[in-house]
Amino acid sequence: MAKILITSALPYVNNVPHLGNIIGAVLSADVFARFCRSFGNDCIYICGTDEHGTATETKAIEEGVTPKQICDKYFKIHKDIYDWFNISFDEFGRTSTPEQTELTQDIFLKLQKNGYITEDIVEQHYCEKCQKFLADRFVEGKCPYCGFEDARGDQCDNCSRMLNAAELKEPRCKICGSTPIIKKTEHLFIDLPKIKPKLLKWIDKSSKNWSNNAKTMTYSWIKEGLKKRAISRDLKWGVQIPVEKYKDKVFYVWFDAPIGYISITKRAYPDKWESWWKDDKNVRLYQFMGKDNVPFHTIIFPSSLIGSGDKWTMLYKISSTEYLNYEDGKFSKSRMVGVFGTDAMDTGISPDVFRYYLLVNRPEKSDSAFHWKDLQEKNNNELVANLGNLVNRTMTFIKKFFDSKVPAHELADNDKKFIKALKEEEKKVKELLENVELKEALKQIMHISKLGNQYFQECEPWKNRDTAPASMYVLANLVSDLAVMIEPYMPDTSKKIFSQLNIDAMKWDSLSAMPVKPGHKLNQPEILFTKIEDEGIDVLINKFSGNQTNKFQLNIKAAKIIEAKPHPDADRLVILKVDIGDEKRQIVAGIRKYYSVDELKGKMIVVVTNLKPAKLRGEESNGMLLAASKDDKTCVLVDAEGCSPGDQLFAEGMENNEDQVEFSDFQKIQLEVKNKKILAENNVLDTESGKIKIDADDGWTVR
Repeated sequence: MAKILITSALPYVNNVPHLGNIIGAVLSADVFARFCRSFGNDCIYICGTDEHGTATETKAIEEGVTPKQICDKYFKIHKDIYDWFNISFDEFGRTSTPEQTELTQDIFLKLQKNGYITEDIVEQHYCEKCQKFLADRFVEGKCPYCGFEDARGDQCDNCSRMLNAAELKEPRCKICGSTPIIKKTEHLFIDLPKIKPKLLKWIDKSSKNWSNNAKTMTYSWIKEGLKKRAISRDLKWGVQIPVEKYKDKVFYVWFDAPIGYISITKRAYPDKWESWWKDDKNVRLYQFMGKDNVPFHTIIFPSSLIGSGDKWTMLYKISSTEYLNYEDGKFSKSRMVGVFGTDAMDTGISPDVFRYYLLVNRPEKSDSAFHWKDLQEKNNNELVANLGNLVNRTMTFIKKFFDSKVPAHELADNDKKFIKALKEEEKKVKELLENVELKEALKQIMHISKLGNQYFQECEPWKNRDTAPASMYVLANLVSDLAVMIEPYMPDTSKKIFSQLNIDAMKWDSLSAMPVKPGHKLNQPEILFTKIEDEGIDVLINKFSGNQTNKFQLNIKAAKIIEAKPHPDADRLVILKVDIGDEKRQIVAGIRKYYSVDELKGKMIVVVTNLKPAKLRGEESNGMLLAASKDDKTCVLVDAEGCSPGDQLFAEGMENNEDQVEFSDFQKIQLEVKNKKILAENNVLDTESGKIKIDADDGWTVR
């Protein structure tokens, strides 16, 4: 029997995972790992945090700490969330380890020795203000393909195209917001065109086991033409390149990150890691991820392994999901829209209910969406009324009429026919799970539970006392079978059912038998699931949709000061001309006491654009800039460096429109500082890309 090696995409360590992240990789892989273990397979499930690269460096800059401190902080957050969701990793590790450095450098040196590494002079963005070459994620701008304003230097999150930073239109430095220049520098490249013949031979053989979207994306890349791809970056945080000429550079995170699967295994199993990663004949590698990660696992990572010349365990089956959206929009980390792992833990809803809903709604072939009302409906109509009902009514009936003992019986023809039909239905579950069709397998399990409820109704054991013993014997064993089949999906529920049955948890092979024997004493029946009432779900909808906040109308944008001059008739006032993207406006502000005219020129600020115009000492002011203060002696402008003029700011409860509002109404809105961010009615006010900051203390008023 082949050994089963399972990985899920390594989550970036610089944020809190939301439910879309969880179903896209770690939860899906967990179901398959639990299923494999139930058959007694030699199986391990490996994952960990992806800790290198610009994502970590930029987060560290934002929070004013070191990259290692960011990694330590978010590693614990990720681990706590996955523990709450009962994700059964055999090892959840990290990529910032000596094993990662050793393996990454070794694979690189073998690629270099085999002629698959090239050097080239490239034109790269250079920030004169920061005095450094900018790695791809330190450059942002407009996507050349779809026009998305906040595309990264390596990828557009809107159209999912892979990019080179030089392709971006209207580029800007993520650190300081200034426009970088283009300078020549040298980088290392993996020669994908040279590896292509070997890669294609492997893809043609392996791809028959891949999900359709994985095949489509892979062959699309190949059709567009493989190009040499840079594997070095101008960063400090990462695996150092073992070449003297490039000692000040590190490996590009997507060369480094997939090697993390191997290094995490090596760190956990130092004496036997090679039996997992260097035995392609006897190990089947299953990898789980969202569709945006597919090319790195079907082209770049396999090319690195093939080009090294070592006999690595290669991908056997890839399972990639589409996107899980939130209500009528998208999950957004920057705007904190949606349900994040830490949020789920605070809802009072059990991990198993979340697991069930995410898995029965898994975006296997098309995008799906998380809806609170749908979660309520599925909990009440499927978990409570179907599965929970069958288990409880069976256990309660045996307690009431047979003193909690499974009755002796004589099976009638209809009982035998039902058992035979059940075994056929249970085989379908096994086949679906083997093909990693997790969503359909779960629906099939719930179908079997529904058949059990129908059988209960048809037998009418409360009327037919002569046939009731056989019916209850069949149903007790069906409950046992369901406990086995739902364990990969709802492990806590499975444990509760086995506890009520008063038997140890069973493996999948028990489905071929009738393990609950006549005379066996059952434990006390207990309710498995409780209904979620309208009142409770409305609270959650309000909490996560911003409906608990006071609705207020403001239009707030990032702006650039292009001119500044003193007001001729007021010592405290300054007259500004600002660029808000689609137009230029004059604003009069009382900040001359705190900022000189020269300091203001070129500064990126934040402006309320829909206040009714006002005249201040004879000069019209068409808007208001935002600044924080604690008294008349302090004033700190809200900092929008890194944004572009016109970038929209958002907050939960804020309705963005151009309808003009009175200044008196604006004054009623609570705006204050917390953790170097602005809160509007207790919700973070920021751009989609999360770049607004304020150098002020907690509690300062923003006006």
